[in-house]
Amino acid sequence: VQLVETGGGLVQPGGSLRLSCATSGFTFSSYVMGWARQEPGKGFEWVCGVYMNGSAYCEDSVKGRFTISRDNAKNTVYLQMNSLKPEDSAVYYCYGWILRTYWGQGTQVTVSS
Repeated sequence: VQLVETGGGLVQPGGSLRLSCATSGFTFSSYVMGWARQEPGKGFEWVCGVYMNGSAYCEDSVKGRFTISRDNAKNTVYLQMNSLKPEDSAVYYCYGWILRTYWGQGTQVTVSS
């Protein structure tokens, strides 16, 4: 099983980034996919999730700014992040969940001027 996140980096406040998570080794279309993040010294925070049918949900602080989507043909989940704020800075992890959870290795997002 592999989940590989890409697309992180340094961006100025108000900017945008698109994270991708390419997966292999499990039946992607049968899994709930999502993103979580972790700031240094803090616990994991759930960000957004997308069900197998495409229904998507995000936590309140990113609603209207972040959009999660999935491409079952490419076994890939995306996180489009707009209007980024310094408090969005964290390591972002993608995950796949049904009866167990698979995690990626994370990608750093830094929002700073």
